[in-house]
Amino acid sequence: MSTPVATPTHPPRQRRKEARPQELIDAALELFAEKGFAATRSEEVAARAGVAKGTLYLYYPSKEELLKAVISQRLSSEIAAVTEYARGYRGSCDSLLREVFTEWWSRVFDSPTSAVFKLVITEVRNFPDIAAFYRGAVVEPATALVGEIVERGIRSGEFRPIDVHGTVMSLVFPMIMLCLHKHSLGACAPATEMMDPHGFIRQHVDIVLHGLRADPSASARGVA
Repeated sequence: MSTPVATPTHPPRQRRKEARPQELIDAALELFAEKGFAATRSEEVAARAGVAKGTLYLYYPSKEELLKAVISQRLSSEIAAVTEYARGYRGSCDSLLREVFTEWWSRVFDSPTSAVFKLVITEVRNFPDIAAFYRGAVVEPATALVGEIVERGIRSGEFRPIDVHGTVMSLVFPMIMLCLHKHSLGACAPATEMMDPHGFIRQHVDIVLHGLRADPSASARGVA
C-alpha cells in the first residue's frame, strides 16, 4: 500500500504575502527618490516590488496613500518611538538632545529615509493633502518632541531661558538641509567630498548646546 502524500504547506508564500506592504513601501521610496513623486507611475512601483499593479492597489488605493505610508513608517513611527524614549529618560537634557540628534539623525541620513525630506520640500506644494498629512504626522510631533526636551532643560536650570520654538528650528533645519543636499547636489558629488556628514551633525549639536547652557556665574550673581 502506498504511503499517502501529505498536503504541502506554503509558509514561504505566506511570508511573502505578509512582506508585500514593506516591499511596496521600499520600492516606492526608491523610485520617488530617483524620479520624484509626480513622475513615478504606480505600475513602476509594482514592478520594482515584483507584484502586479492590482496587488499594489489592494494595499494602497492611490499613489498618494502609498507616499503617506512611506512617511508614516519611515518617520512617524520613529518619532513616536523616540518620544516615548525621551519621556522616560532620566539623564541630563544636554545628553538627551545630543543622543537624539547624533544617533537618530545619523541613522536617518544613512538610510533611504533621508529622501523623504526632498520629496516633501520639492513636491508637496502640488499635493496639499500630503502636505497636511506630513505636517500632522511629522512636523508637529517632531517639533513637540524637541520642544519638550528644551523646556525641561529650562525648567531644571540646565538651559538658559530662550525662545523654545526658535531653538527647535535652529536644531532641526540644518539636519533637513543635510538630507536635502544628499539627494540633490550630493547625488552628483557626494556630501563626504565637502564634509563629513556625521561630523557635521556632532558639531552642529555641540554648537547649539553650547549656546543653550545656563551660565552658572549669572545664577550666582542673581542670588547675590
